[in-house]
Amino acid sequence: MSTVWRYVRIQLFVLLCGIVGPIFVVIYFLSGPDPMLEWMLWTGLLVTALDVAVAVAISVYRSRSAARSRALESSGVLALAQVTGIHETNTRINGQPLVKLDLDVSGPGITPFSTQDQVIASVSRLPMITARKLVALVDPITNDYRIDWRRSALVAGAVPATFSVAQDGAEDRIYDLTGQTEPLMEILQVLKANGISVDKLVDLRSNPAVRQQVQAIVRNAAAQPPLPPPVMAPPSVSAAPTTAQRLQELDMLRATGSITDAEYSSQRREIIADI
Repeated sequence: MSTVWRYVRIQLFVLLCGIVGPIFVVIYFLSGPDPMLEWMLWTGLLVTALDVAVAVAISVYRSRSAARSRALESSGVLALAQVTGIHETNTRINGQPLVKLDLDVSGPGITPFSTQDQVIASVSRLPMITARKLVALVDPITNDYRIDWRRSALVAGAVPATFSVAQDGAEDRIYDLTGQTEPLMEILQVLKANGISVDKLVDLRSNPAVRQQVQAIVRNAAAQPPLPPPVMAPPSVSAAPTTAQRLQELDMLRATGSITDAEYSSQRREIIADI
């Protein structure tokens, strides 16, 4: 979207919200030079000027944000952002909770770092947040970053990740890598390096080199032995979560709006009473 068209759209929206300004100006001129209505002229001009200033400010902010996103998409590194903590902010935007995330970010070519970010925990984002695996585009020089929710949905298992791989003399075989973080991150890095978007079904038949790389990653992931089942603790050993873990899980449920404040207070008292 061009900067001019973005500004026009924002300006129309702001004028619609603050339409009283232009209306006052129109009424003043239609009523003739009436001194009793002169206040409408100055009020209308002031409100209209504020509308224009707000539209310009929003347009500049969005243009810079879009430019930053394009720069990160072009030269940024795809990194894995592990969610290590979720905290409530007691703020809601359009009825959706704003939460603060503790992130440990690591990826090829960057020094691992920890950071915090505030994000809207919408219905579509909540499965990714609770899966605690997000994808970030990181500037390897400044560590400036942004969370890529489209790619995060794939890595966190919020959307299926199936691959059709050609077999010699046989029908294509379907591999399901849903939720397998490492091979999916490798595939995403290959696709990004070749400028291939993942916002829709990806067909690599027209790009044999990339297709070969992706198929190799898929086959290698499929060849890995499955993880052994978790070892169950013997009856004499307690496998119950610690008090700190229970409190952290409770904080996460409240931060994401899964429980009410009353339920949070009640369950917190129960946990503390068990100490």
